[in-house]
Amino acid sequence: MSRTKRLTLVGEGAIVGLAAGLTITLYRFLLSHAEGLLRSITSYLAHMGPILLLWFVVLAALCIAVGRLVLLEPFTQGSGIPQLDAEVAGRIDMPWARVLPTKMVEGILCAFAGLSLGREGPSVLLGGMVGKGVSRGFGERRNRERYLVTCGAAAGMSAAFHSPLTGVLFAVEEIHKEFSAPLVISAMTSSVVADYVSSHLLGVEPLIHFVSFSSIPHRLYPAVLLMGLLCGLLGAAHNKGMFWVQDSLFGRLEGKSIYVRLAIPFLLAGVSAFLFPDLMCGGDAIIERVLNAPSQTMGVLLALLVGKYVFTSICFGSGAPGGTLLPLVVMGALVGAIYGMGAMHVAHVPGVYENSFIVLGIAGMFSGVIQAPVTGVVLVFELTGSLEALLATSLVSIMAYVVSSLVGAEPFYEHLYGRLIGRQDADESRQAADGDKLVRTYVVSPGSAIEGRTIRDVAWPEGVLVVTVRRGDIEEVAKGDSRIKALDELTVVFGATGEDRTHTALRSLCAPAASG
Repeated sequence: MSRTKRLTLVGEGAIVGLAAGLTITLYRFLLSHAEGLLRSITSYLAHMGPILLLWFVVLAALCIAVGRLVLLEPFTQGSGIPQLDAEVAGRIDMPWARVLPTKMVEGILCAFAGLSLGREGPSVLLGGMVGKGVSRGFGERRNRERYLVTCGAAAGMSAAFHSPLTGVLFAVEEIHKEFSAPLVISAMTSSVVADYVSSHLLGVEPLIHFVSFSSIPHRLYPAVLLMGLLCGLLGAAHNKGMFWVQDSLFGRLEGKSIYVRLAIPFLLAGVSAFLFPDLMCGGDAIIERVLNAPSQTMGVLLALLVGKYVFTSICFGSGAPGGTLLPLVVMGALVGAIYGMGAMHVAHVPGVYENSFIVLGIAGMFSGVIQAPVTGVVLVFELTGSLEALLATSLVSIMAYVVSSLVGAEPFYEHLYGRLIGRQDADESRQAADGDKLVRTYVVSPGSAIEGRTIRDVAWPEGVLVVTVRRGDIEEVAKGDSRIKALDELTVVFGATGEDRTHTALRSLCAPAASG
């Protein structure tokens, strides 16, 4: 992109951040009121004897309504993050004007029903669809549209968590999977604007507010490393368990109506409302308990962890529209609280570090499940507002990431993405016109297969045309005898049909030979 286009992209990113911030603020406001109304109604009915069965009639109506909406727009199933991955990769083309309101209404209905689902995944999808809408409004081509979709994803995460840096890193590391200065700056603009809008309208209170927080001394780092090991194993178990529920348990109902699949979590939500109310919704009630861990027993915390995991797995496996990020953060906090309590009793770790282990549990589980350790570290920094835990958090995140990878656990969203595109026909996924062309820029890494070769000597993918070569501030038209050097920026043009395969092949050519 030229400098003018890059600045234009930043300006459009700010517009995306403003629109996405307003959208997610409205979504959070309605979710909060839906959850509040749910708890008021179920608390009242809990003392009304057989009359409480009326709530199950309401749940049946909610189940039917959500099922109808999912049938209306199938892309709204689940959290929405895998769908946005596929959108940015060019594998699907979601109708943003239909996905956006449908996803919002579904989330509100599921929150009112009490399903154990979070708002962060849907917020990312909503933000991405806002970005796509803005892109279509400006008449942008596909290659710039994906940038604005990523900007919207960053804005959605930022407004949901009150964490602009996390929003940027998550969108770039998890959604776009490609770092570039224009993208990062544009996503940062969107993220900051969205966070400002959300904070101005809803307040600046963070998702988890730590009254006291103490930096863990180096002499306790063996306990920190052990916690990273534990989080890696639990993260792997988390993924394998959830995939089993989705693929094996609910896979048996694949041919059944969507209403049959949704009926299971909605029924469990009704039981939970009267027997285990803390397990309902994203997990705000559990967070309050965790932050008062000294008044809780080990048994209560373990029961909450198991119950939250089972309930979330069933809600997720059914395909109910909702996210798993907030439940994951809640489970990470529970793991940290349990580990900290055990460390105090077994290793006589001072109780002043209990909140510190809760923080490490969030980072460790995030890294072990999603396998995005950098985002996990930044998330904890923004939740605590302190850099004192940076080293310990980094150690836990890296250890959890390594252990989860070594035991063969698939990254959570990458598995869901693969499952999603496995159902899409490769030739119909983009539905682009044959004449539609894309313009992309690739940076040649040192040690790549094409470094030192001329353009005519490289076996480029079919349909690829190298247009320009930028070296520092000098940009020249590509010629057959132009020699490629490390850190060159190659601007290429190729057809939209088969975009994902071409993009993967070009990235492989430009990557270091060892990883390519």
